[in-house]
Amino acid sequence: MPENLSQRIADLDWNFIQQSLDEHGYAKLPGLLSHTECKEIISTYEEEGNFRATIDMARYRFGIGEYKYYNAPLPFMLQQLREGLYPELAITANRWLEQLGHNASYPATLAEFLDQCHQEGQNRPTPLILKYEAGGYNCLHQDLYGEVFFPFQVVFALNQREVDFTGGELLLVEQRPRAQSRGHVITLKQGEGLIFPTNHRPVLGTRGYYRTTLRHGVSTVTTGTRYSLGIIFHDAK
Repeated sequence: MPENLSQRIADLDWNFIQQSLDEHGYAKLPGLLSHTECKEIISTYEEEGNFRATIDMARYRFGIGEYKYYNAPLPFMLQQLREGLYPELAITANRWLEQLGHNASYPATLAEFLDQCHQEGQNRPTPLILKYEAGGYNCLHQDLYGEVFFPFQVVFALNQREVDFTGGELLLVEQRPRAQSRGHVITLKQGEGLIFPTNHRPVLGTRGYYRTTLRHGVSTVTTGTRYSLGIIFHDAK
């Protein structure tokens, strides 16, 4: 594994990832973060100066657990993830727009896209770390935060299921027009990531592409403590 995280991102099989996104709506990233890097990210959790906000999920009836939004400037590793993953995902994002009959509008770099966010008053960074104890869960939801949003986000498992915790599977639910919803249950090993839609995705039907809406959540953690990292590309109001 290359030591440089940006190189690891560049070395991913992006053709396969984009194909998986087109066919299934989501794609796994195999072991992008090392054990040491995962522990380093977890260690930021108790350093309150790293964060702009802490959310008690039960207070807002989002679920049971806690998450924290990182301050700007982001920790270097998170900035590398955000900047490194964006360009290839922007290619797929523009292809999806065209499939749904819109013009491609996502710029080639994260900096250009964040300029669009800031012009709409979305200036607060959105990458976050989430912590669930036994009994914790996250209700199905979307992370939009304003008028401008990027159609993909990425979550990374920071500790090891069946060792540090049990339960806590990722949930994706796809609402199809005039049909019952379809659910996906996804498990990740430590350091693996999942790319999934923030809002909707195109699906090819008999009359061309149509739009399905997706929401995501986390099933109940049954034992231990579960940590994950969320990389959201748009900033928030």
